[in-house]
Amino acid sequence: MRSAWDTTGRGRAAAGLGALVIGVSLSACSDSEGPETAPPPRSTGGPQRTEPPPPPPTHPFTGERKGLDNPVLAVKIENTRPALPQSGVKAADIVYVEQVEGGETRLMAVYSSELPKRVGPVRSARISDLHILPQFGRPAFAFSGVQSKMKKYVREAPVYDLSQQNAGGAYFRSGSKPIPYNLYADPKDLLKKAPKAAKPRDIGFRFGDAPPGGEPTKSFTARWPSASMGFTWSKKQERWLASFGGRPDRAAEGGRLGGRTIVVQYAETTRSKFHDFLGSYTPLIDTTGTGRALVLRDGKSYKAKWSRPSEKEGTTFTTAGGEPMTFAPGQVWVVLVNDGKPYIP
Repeated sequence: MRSAWDTTGRGRAAAGLGALVIGVSLSACSDSEGPETAPPPRSTGGPQRTEPPPPPPTHPFTGERKGLDNPVLAVKIENTRPALPQSGVKAADIVYVEQVEGGETRLMAVYSSELPKRVGPVRSARISDLHILPQFGRPAFAFSGVQSKMKKYVREAPVYDLSQQNAGGAYFRSGSKPIPYNLYADPKDLLKKAPKAAKPRDIGFRFGDAPPGGEPTKSFTARWPSASMGFTWSKKQERWLASFGGRPDRAAEGGRLGGRTIVVQYAETTRSKFHDFLGSYTPLIDTTGTGRALVLRDGKSYKAKWSRPSEKEGTTFTTAGGEPMTFAPGQVWVVLVNDGKPYIP
């Protein structure tokens, strides 16, 4: 049974609702007669941010954007006066300078982002090469040969053996230089013999703007018992120009050798169990562990520290403050010198 209050209240509520509907209808009719305007957008609580696109990939050996998926090839190259000028060194991503018997030096050029037409003079491998190369995975390794006692170590190493004995068709003799300074190789033909050679991977290098600090430096000379290499900053070319024995170190293709970044890595050099036919012992360069370094880039030198926990891992470089020591994009030279005075072990 409904009360009088229910009947009266419902009637009043209905009347009020009807008035509200009429008011809304009249308002809608009134709006339709004027110009249509869009309502202002509602705030979402702050400005919308667009994330920047990720940086393009760069080559882990050079910090540049070419040849990112090319296989890795390392080649041993003579570095004495009778061998100069050398072929193909200008195209290398990384150039290692290593001490060998008698206090002389030899190069190991690492290629991936581009290949020269020819490289050489190609010379024999050393035991220190087999300690440096594992950080590249399993690269192709080209050399003229090794002494018989070292052959088993080459077989056990994580490399594709592209010695002259195994890849003879890729080698040739050229020019007026006497043997053994006239042996060259075609890098493309070499890599055909190693179709599964490792692709480039992180070996610890970091590229980017120069870190703060650094000492303005015009030149630096690295010394071994029987050899020296100098590096002089060229502001015009924005790279360090190499010298050998105090003379400009020129490339067979023309111009000077040199790199955007020169890493002088101080590493303990001891006597290995190998020696040449004259009885001179082969140095063993210890490139694992930690040590000091001097990094040359952009006309400055930076005191740095290097670290390589194991042979399968790359070598990282840090500043005195512990920050990553960035390299200038382009060719890198790693100049391995004894941590102490030059000496013949």
